[in-house]
Amino acid sequence: MQRFSNKTVLITGATSGMGFATARRVLDEGSYVVITGRDQQRLDAAVARLDAGPRVLAVRADAASLADTDELMRRIQTWRGTLDAVFANAGVGIFKPSAELTEEDVDRTLNVNVKGVFFTIHAAQPLLRDGSAIVINASWTLYRGLPVASIYSASKAAVHNLARTLGAELAPRGIRVNSVSPGYIDTEMYRGANPDTDADAVNAAQVPLGTIGHADDVAAAVAFLASEDASYITGQDIVVDGGLVGSVPTAR
Repeated sequence: MQRFSNKTVLITGATSGMGFATARRVLDEGSYVVITGRDQQRLDAAVARLDAGPRVLAVRADAASLADTDELMRRIQTWRGTLDAVFANAGVGIFKPSAELTEEDVDRTLNVNVKGVFFTIHAAQPLLRDGSAIVINASWTLYRGLPVASIYSASKAAVHNLARTLGAELAPRGIRVNSVSPGYIDTEMYRGANPDTDADAVNAAQVPLGTIGHADDVAAAVAFLASEDASYITGQDIVVDGGLVGSVPTAR
């Protein structure tokens, strides 16, 4: 498929995990891609791994910084002029009991996961073509209470609501806004939150399909929502979780 032929897609937080997998997916379907990250060395490594030559623009940017976001949009305007899709993927996860969370923890989580998402979309609007698409990375934790994830889950519930409200607001321009809610997906963040060697088996036992997901599983859902295949879908959430939220697994 070449659903993104000659289109320009912005993916924040794309040096690894779901962001990187999505960049690779849309590049394979013909797009030009802008990727961001806070670490220049990781950005350079991601560009090398993507191996797409002039079809990739890497911009060092912290999603929580409005100045960085404004500079990002200036670079995109100079490079391609417009955007056809945005995957607001950059996020952080701080997993502690609520009594142990500090003000710094809360500020960092909300600044990246909520403020960063909002202002990425805010700044991108002048560049977005009519009929384009925005996808926000939310989380399965907005549907279920997960211990040690209070502020993280709250931040993801907030951006899920943004998908619905901005979907209504931007509909007159034909701009669709949706979210994806990944379950247990094998990424750096997942590994950081699940360092125990038996974590995969414990978590997979909660999933009806019986496995931990992969970043490519989420990338496929994002590519669908960002493409014209989802031209009549807005304000919705696709849960990519192997059945974790909605089903009880069969005893194995």
